[in-house]
Amino acid sequence: MPIHRADPVTAAPSRRIGRRTFDFNRQVAVMAVVNRTRDSFFDGGRTFDLQAAVEACLRAAEQGADVVDVGGVPFSPDAEPVGAAEEADRVLPLVEEVVRHSDVVVSVDTTRASVARATVAAGAGIVNDTSSLHDPEMLDVALATGAQLVLTHSLAAPGRHLDAPPRYADVVGEVRDHLADRLDRARRAGLPDAQLLLDPGPDLNKNTRHTLALVAGFDVFTALGLPTLVAVSNKDFVGEVLDRPKPERLAGTLAATTACVLAGGRLVRAHDVVATVDAARLCEAVMGLREPVRMEHNAG
Repeated sequence: MPIHRADPVTAAPSRRIGRRTFDFNRQVAVMAVVNRTRDSFFDGGRTFDLQAAVEACLRAAEQGADVVDVGGVPFSPDAEPVGAAEEADRVLPLVEEVVRHSDVVVSVDTTRASVARATVAAGAGIVNDTSSLHDPEMLDVALATGAQLVLTHSLAAPGRHLDAPPRYADVVGEVRDHLADRLDRARRAGLPDAQLLLDPGPDLNKNTRHTLALVAGFDVFTALGLPTLVAVSNKDFVGEVLDRPKPERLAGTLAATTACVLAGGRLVRAHDVVATVDAARLCEAVMGLREPVRMEHNAG
């Protein structure tokens, strides 16, 4: 028997994003990560060259990714700063080339409204803002363009560390309340639920115990009713729990991803597309959302 769960997405589960249609009550979408940075968190700059980045995006689409999430600014506050003009120079031509060659949805990982506006005009369908609306114009961009907007739990300003180690009395409850506040702010600005997604921000201003609590309590975030992003791929909490360097975190990543998907997560961010697509499809089958490709074992 499949795992039966109430439909996790009550706010516009079916939506058109870019040139594709998604039903988040019937599928788990996979979002591949491709960065044009010299000091990327995971790939170390392998896709900094424009052509390499374009090829990586198109390869991810061929491997089954529904979305490619492109970025031009490294996440680490210790990395070399990247100005707005340089960020746009990195991501804008990448978006243009990908949408010219593929119908895969392009998401832009940016905290700047100016970059979001330019890339959506070029064809991006999602703005993945990990700063929790730090730029006050980000809601205006989503409202004016119709782009999907990811509302993320994050406390520090973009490119900054918190002044002290993060402290939470109830990390799941506090993150949930923060997301509910950002959701309310977006709705009051006029954004419809059909343009909004949520991300509780694993590892963003959180230590490993905090992030483990978020994974364990992921259904609290999906209960808000919006498609919820699972952004755990190769993150430090996986490495610290398993004592694994970044190249050896796939198994732990897939375990955490599966836990979040079974709790209602519906968009999975991934560095390893093939393995993540397989994990997502098997989760769909376990939840009764997908039939096996074939039935041969003990099938008579």
